[in-house]
Amino acid sequence: MSSSTLSEAPAPEKTATSSAEQTVFAVLFAISFSHLLNDTIQALIPSLYPLLKESQGLTFGQLGMVTLTFQCTASLLQPLVGLYTDKRPLPYSLAVGMGLTLVGLLMLSQAHNYPMIIVSAALVGMGSAVFHPEASRVAHMAAGRSRGLAQSLFQVGGNAGSALGPLLAALFIVPNGQGHVAWFSLVAGLGMFVLWHIGTWVSRRLQHQSRSASTSSLKPLKLLPTKVIVYSLLVLVALTFSKYVYLVSLTNYYTFYLMERFHVSVQASQIYLFAFLFAVAVGTIAGGPIGDRIGRKRVIWVSILGVAPFSLWLPYASLPVTVVLTVVIGLVLASAFSAILVYAQELLPGKVGLIAGLFFGLAFGIAGIGAAVLGKVADHVGIIDVFHGCAWLPLIGMLTILLPDIEGSRKK
Repeated sequence: MSSSTLSEAPAPEKTATSSAEQTVFAVLFAISFSHLLNDTIQALIPSLYPLLKESQGLTFGQLGMVTLTFQCTASLLQPLVGLYTDKRPLPYSLAVGMGLTLVGLLMLSQAHNYPMIIVSAALVGMGSAVFHPEASRVAHMAAGRSRGLAQSLFQVGGNAGSALGPLLAALFIVPNGQGHVAWFSLVAGLGMFVLWHIGTWVSRRLQHQSRSASTSSLKPLKLLPTKVIVYSLLVLVALTFSKYVYLVSLTNYYTFYLMERFHVSVQASQIYLFAFLFAVAVGTIAGGPIGDRIGRKRVIWVSILGVAPFSLWLPYASLPVTVVLTVVIGLVLASAFSAILVYAQELLPGKVGLIAGLFFGLAFGIAGIGAAVLGKVADHVGIIDVFHGCAWLPLIGMLTILLPDIEGSRKK
């Protein structure tokens, strides 16, 4: 065989590397669309709170417990799902998880007592527990070199769904009643169809990676010292706490805050909530690509600590200024989670499912506990005082200074 033929035949490790470095945008857009469908359904639950509070006579504390049930069901199961599928991938588990969400929706449409509402929220939480770590793994598999961009595309689908949920609730459910929730089972059915096809792609990709691994001679990345990894993860947990407790104060209680302070209608408050959540969706897409270019740590700095001036101003602003401030807060805060998630995955390479499950679980759990606690506090001191207290949370972003520059050290 001639030397020219040898030079034209790519080495096995180069083939595996080039395949892994390619960004599969069709899969990223599909998983982002699925995230939109999933989180549209999830956003219906808090969007129904004014309706449930009136029709079922629920207190703020009971509404907080509904959120706690949904969030904690998801948070407790997500790390377990990620840990298991790191070792034994289940490509079609995404479609199964969406099926659980579908059942929860149908139950919620017929739930006319508090226990049934709790069970419905738990089923939707179980579907979320399967969806988020596995969908994040798919985004990682399809990312190539653009991991930040991939996670941003994935996250923006969820944020868009979270913004769309309240709007659809205001247009179709609030005027027509709780029974119209059942129509959204069609959305879950569409999600199952898309996720089944994504599962087929994942199955083929895993087979390809299995064959490539046997011929690859690539060396794994060197891990940082255990002490550095542990305290870095603790800092990331604190930053996640700051982001999600403040975020849940807006997503769950912003409508009540507007109605009490400015005396706006339920439908008007839902539209203002949509404006905030849409800003979150728009801001999310910028964080990933910027993180790919300038580093995750810098994005984390700006996205959490940068919110503080606006959050501290918010409780004293007029209605028009409040709307503008919440839009700015949504834009700035949006990039935080994708940057935190990718930073943590780079901190512990090879543990994509575990890290995704852990941080999505933390996000859901922190948000659920925060919603319950804030609801109890609001019952005693009022929703306006709650917003005064939550305004200080973004200052926790100063802890970012403790994070190591892992990207810079690995480049060296």
